[in-house]
Amino acid sequence: MRTENAELMRMARETLKGKWGLAIGTYVVYAVIIGVSSVIPVAPLIIAGPLSLGLAIFMLALSRGEDTRLELIFKGFNSFGNSLGAYLLMVLFTVLWMLLLIVPGIIAAISYSMTFFIMADDRNIGAMEAIDKSKKMMYGYKGKFFCLGLRFIGWGLLCLLTCGIGFLWLGPYMYVSMTKFYEDIKDKPVTAEVA
Repeated sequence: MRTENAELMRMARETLKGKWGLAIGTYVVYAVIIGVSSVIPVAPLIIAGPLSLGLAIFMLALSRGEDTRLELIFKGFNSFGNSLGAYLLMVLFTVLWMLLLIVPGIIAAISYSMTFFIMADDRNIGAMEAIDKSKKMMYGYKGKFFCLGLRFIGWGLLCLLTCGIGFLWLGPYMYVSMTKFYEDIKDKPVTAEVA
């Protein structure tokens, strides 16, 4: 039996106690870099992969109570080609599934959602191998992950009432909750092959 989503969220809040400032600051730096890079047409495609890997490295360290510093979000650039490849493949596969219908695209995106956590845990894994591992890892858990995301909708609406300032807390809270989700399912036995 896997941990309930409400418990994963409680664990995320516990992890963030005393570390909200670091988590918010790191998330803001990540968001600002992505936002500023969007001024140059292809820049987000080039840096989103390494930054996403770096954010996964940071969040795993935070979740595990390890030494956590803002600079960790730039560690993804040490695996630039691999993280770029993973990001581009994820975008490509998701877009191809979206061409069929929106729902298959959402399901595909959820299937690939653990890719950067997997790469953060195993720096030697290839992009396609990490995506395949994510698909296998998420087998039977896509609905649970989707429901975890739904639990933040109310929080998102409340953040709108704060003129968006609340998103400074919501972003890290969501990401640490997803990290706890990954930690919860990463060692589960694969019960079926995924195409």
